[in-house]
Amino acid sequence: MVSNFTLAGLYIYPIKACRGYAVDRAMVTARGLQDDRLLMIVDGDGHFLTQREYPQLALLAPTLGDGLLTMRAPGMSALDLPLRTSGPACPVVVWRDCCQAVDQGDAAATWLSDYLGTQARLVHQHDSFARPVDPRYRRRPEDETSFADGYPFLLISEASLADLNQRLTAPLPMDRFRPNLVVQGCEPFAEDGWQQIQVGAVTFDLVKPCARCQVTTVDQQRGTVGKEPLATLATFRRTAEGKVNFGQNMVSSDRGIIAVGEEVTVV
Repeated sequence: MVSNFTLAGLYIYPIKACRGYAVDRAMVTARGLQDDRLLMIVDGDGHFLTQREYPQLALLAPTLGDGLLTMRAPGMSALDLPLRTSGPACPVVVWRDCCQAVDQGDAAATWLSDYLGTQARLVHQHDSFARPVDPRYRRRPEDETSFADGYPFLLISEASLADLNQRLTAPLPMDRFRPNLVVQGCEPFAEDGWQQIQVGAVTFDLVKPCARCQVTTVDQQRGTVGKEPLATLATFRRTAEGKVNFGQNMVSSDRGIIAVGEEVTVV
């Protein structure tokens, strides 16, 4: 059976754990959408920093254009940086994964350290480094990802968020869940049952529900922390293993451009 819906939104997050932005179209690459989470902020030991420890990262707004990164944040002057994607490699850690990266220099480190109030550096995934997807869930041996938590793409439907918001005292925007692809026109949580979708000429495999963490409780517009939506999600989306799922992680072996408004075919 084939069902057809619509791609309603596309989002890119240039720096892991920082603010993202909507785009009309995006290139699907081996690591995810082009420019998505290839940059990451690390501490002095190379371990990644996130909104779990520093919710103010939600207010750090990066933009990319022609190989130039611009970072803006409250109380800080904007910083422009030419990206370095190759050269001497430095080791960094995302969860349990040891990765190779390219340090983006002292100007970025000073700016980030001043903003966060702790030692921090900015790194870019090394062009030559492939970070494999968890072998339990990948579809092909070559499936890889960026500095994302574990998977190159995250999909959520508008209907699922609408269902959740009906249960909340105050509705929340989609940015609490930081998806890459947003689908319109299906029933709430229909994506839980999908195994494969096609957007334009690009096919995606849905491989694992996304277990949500406390980052969803960070207001992405204010950088403050609350209890929702985890408290409510736990009442109807908790698994037997104790995880709270919302959205679906995906991989793809295809390359090509996808655009907002295109048909999403579910097979």
